[in-house]
Order: sequence, then structure tokens, then C-alpha cells
Amino acid sequence: MMRSLARYLVLPVLLLALGSPAPGASAVSGEPYEINAILSLTGGAAFLGKAQQQALGLIGQIANHNGGIKGRPLTFNIVDDQSSPQIAVQLANVIIAKKVPIFIGSDLTAPCSAIGPLVEKNGPTEYCTSPGINPPAGSYIFSASAATRADGIALVRYFRERGWTRIGLLTSSDASGQAFEQSFDRALTLPENRDVTAVVREHFATADLAIAGQAARIKAANPQAVIGWTTGTPFGTVLRGLHDVGYEGPVAGGNGNMVFTQLAQYAGFLPKELYFPGRRAIAEGTPPGPVHDAQMEYFKAFASIGVRPDLADNIGWDPAMIVVSTLQHLGPDATAQQCRDYILNLHSYVGINGIYDFRDGEQRGIGINSIVIDKWEPERTRFVAVSKPGGFLK
Repeated sequence: MMRSLARYLVLPVLLLALGSPAPGASAVSGEPYEINAILSLTGGAAFLGKAQQQALGLIGQIANHNGGIKGRPLTFNIVDDQSSPQIAVQLANVIIAKKVPIFIGSDLTAPCSAIGPLVEKNGPTEYCTSPGINPPAGSYIFSASAATRADGIALVRYFRERGWTRIGLLTSSDASGQAFEQSFDRALTLPENRDVTAVVREHFATADLAIAGQAARIKAANPQAVIGWTTGTPFGTVLRGLHDVGYEGPVAGGNGNMVFTQLAQYAGFLPKELYFPGRRAIAEGTPPGPVHDAQMEYFKAFASIGVRPDLADNIGWDPAMIVVSTLQHLGPDATAQQCRDYILNLHSYVGINGIYDFRDGEQRGIGINSIVIDKWEPERTRFVAVSKPGGFLK
């Protein structure tokens, strides 16, 4: 990827992120405008939160080089929920008490689900950077990227088209694992998947340090492929467990684990084939057009600080950009209702993972066509797209 980006970096260093303000942009001055964000900077999902914190830093630079929020400098006030739903609720209550119009976070399904009832009907507007929740239509809650239920459909579709119809399912017992199992079951009800079966289902707690029994039962069922859905440290437990019992078939994992540093730690027990339902801006291959152009700006922003972005950076980028764009349009005096209504009517918005249209009631603006199945290539430490959008074989 970095070699392919080299031709874009011969220009002056990223006009939007680190260079001169865009033509017509006003200089920022006066009292900073603060956007609050709840992220998991410590705990089991710290790799997600820290990456999104880094992304917010770049987005802040981009915004301030383009006039901030109606001329006021933008800052992000980032607080740590420690990967805990209980702490996320406490932090959300503090943010609500400040009477802000909109905030970002959390980055995990369970904290977002816990925060939801606090803001659903009366605001402020919450843009959760986890795709695992399904907000009610018209509510003050928005969810990042395509839904987890779409991940299940795309992944099962890809497996079926590869001829892998006997599937083993291993999911964590937390909110993320349960959400995926539900999406997997929905995928099996589709007529196109009538020949696909779950030959074994196993579950484990995210605090478990070993899954020897579950892994042994999965191997004994002789699946053609296994889905091990969880996020963070428990995914390493899944891979090690399957490796230790001698399972050698294809494995798919939760896309929250598409993190370079995380996968590097698992080098000693990775399966021969490891797949993820990724997003369009994870791997190369998007054809020329507005989405490709947005991706090039995204990659250049990270290249300017010497970072190669992965899914942890990716998943929160478009939501944060949409939040900033909303406030740039409405101004610093925007209300929660104005922010919600603006996003609900937003369409033709170009993001790094596709074209957003929030008018369908899904509260996320983007669907299954933003998903591509990616294969991890450990030798080259990169993800390679092996499907078309939606999980169809190339």
C-alpha cells in the first residue's frame, strides 16, 4: 500500500492535514469549539480507542486548516471508558449534563448499547463508532459503517461461493459475539444460503484464557471453515485454541481485529487462511472516482505522520468526519435536534468506505456494499481484498 501511495506524496505535504488552508477557508481564532468523544483508551479494546484517538487528531488538523467550526478552532475532548459499559454511562451522563448537541462514541457495542437509552429520544446526538448496534429509526443515535448483520451476510455469502457450506461458529458471550451470532442466523435464513449449515456452535467468555474444550469440539465436527467472532485480546485466545487442537482450515474473525500490531502478536499460531469482513478503505483496489479520492486523502493524512491505517483507524473516520461536517454546516450554536435532523437527511456524502445516504432509516448511511472480504497476508503484513463489495467472489 505504501509503495502505491508514493506517487501521491511527491506533492507538497498534505494540503488539508498539514499544509496551507484550503482556498476560501477562514483562519481559526477565538474560543475553541469542543467535540466530546468517549473512547476505550484502556482495557480490552484499547487498541481501538487509541487508534481512533489518533484519527481524531488528524481530523482536527484537517478541520482547522479549513476554517474550524465557522472560524472557531476545533478541539476534541476525549475521555476513556476503560472498555466498560458502566464507565461509559457515567461519562455519557457528564456529557449530557454539559448540554452539548452531539458527541462521538463509544467504540464498542456494549458501551454504545448502554449509552443508547440515555440519548435515544431527547439527545444529544450520539454517533457510536461501533457497527454492532442497531439504532431505532429517527432516534438521536447513529452507528458507524455497515451493520454487523451485514457482516454476517457478506461473510456467509463469500464462504458459500467458495464452496464452504459446513461452518463452525465460535463466538464470545458478550454483546459483540451475540450480535454476530444473530446476524449469522439471519444470513442462514436467506434462500441463497439454504445449503449452508452451522455444524457446531461454541461460546466462551471474553475473560477465558483458554478454549481447549470448545476448540476440540469444533475440530471434531469437521467444518469446512470456522468463524471465530470476538474483538481484542480474546481473538488471540480463539486463534491459539484452534491452532493447539490442530485445526488447519480457513478461519474468519471479527473485523475489530483488523489491526496490524494485534495480528503481528499472533504470528506463531495464525491459521493458513485468515479472513475478515473488511471495509473498502482497508485494502487497495477501489476504482477511480470520488470514494477513491477520499481514500487517497485519508491515506495521505496518515502517511504524513508515518502511520499505516488499519480498521481501528478506519471505522471511526467517516463518523467523525460527518460529525465535523455537520457542525461546520450548522455552526457552533447548533442544537441536538438540528444535528440529528441534518444527518438524517444527509445523502451523497462521500466517505472513505462509500457514498452515504441516511434517508433509509438505518441510522448509519451505508450498507453491505461497503463490505469486502479481506484476507490477511502475514508475510507482507497487509490485507488483500478477495471479494467484490457485498462478499461476492471476484
